[in-house]
Amino acid sequence: MFKQNKSHNSAIRERIKHEHKDTRILLRSIPSTVVSLFVVSVICMNLLANKTLLQTKWIALDGGILISWLSFMCMDIITKYFGPRASTKIAILASAINVLTCFIFYIASIIPSNAGDYTVLNGILGETWFILLGSTIAFLISAYINNFLNWSIGKAFSKNPNGKLAYVTQAYISTFVGQFLDNLIFSVIVFVCFAPIFWDGFHWTVLQCVTCALTGAVAELIAEVAFSPIGYRILTKWHRNNVGQEYLSYISKGELQ
Repeated sequence: MFKQNKSHNSAIRERIKHEHKDTRILLRSIPSTVVSLFVVSVICMNLLANKTLLQTKWIALDGGILISWLSFMCMDIITKYFGPRASTKIAILASAINVLTCFIFYIASIIPSNAGDYTVLNGILGETWFILLGSTIAFLISAYINNFLNWSIGKAFSKNPNGKLAYVTQAYISTFVGQFLDNLIFSVIVFVCFAPIFWDGFHWTVLQCVTCALTGAVAELIAEVAFSPIGYRILTKWHRNNVGQEYLSYISKGELQ
């Protein structure tokens, strides 16, 4: 039993070392502009989700819809070029940075100041904890599904995997599914489970959550369609310039995507 535990612990340590090395190489390989845009979009999406833009009997929309398409476009680009595991790792990194940013914002919101009335700003910076919880859970689940769905669809285009048809098919389908799940999970957690308790009875109905998720997914898909030529141009440039060869060579030595 002792030998088995020792062997198991050794395997875990080796796995951790491997993942650490994999991540280091990946971060050196992905162009910083795409990673920066991805991280910033995740942070902005979390902040904008505090505001309900529209609420009727049948539908409700929060401000996150204005920027979430950028997060998914970045994931689609990374998935297409580096694979779903790479894109999921960057999504986890973005979520971790978002949590850290929210913590710093919260600290800033509770520090007293006699320079003026910062009540409104403090309310924005010190956002409600369950919004952060809901957005983080929803984003990580939807990111994982988006990335692996994108990659799976790409296998159907074996004759021309880097063509425009392959890219848009992968991006459009995975984005719609991922965005729908992201919107639905977030709205249910925040506006159905927690809002009635902490926001004086304010809440969304399950129907509003579903229609929000569907409408948001359609709107974000339209944005993806509008900006997909930029994403495809970025991928074409990466292929032409052999971007990220260190990571691509590393995973080609037997690493599974």
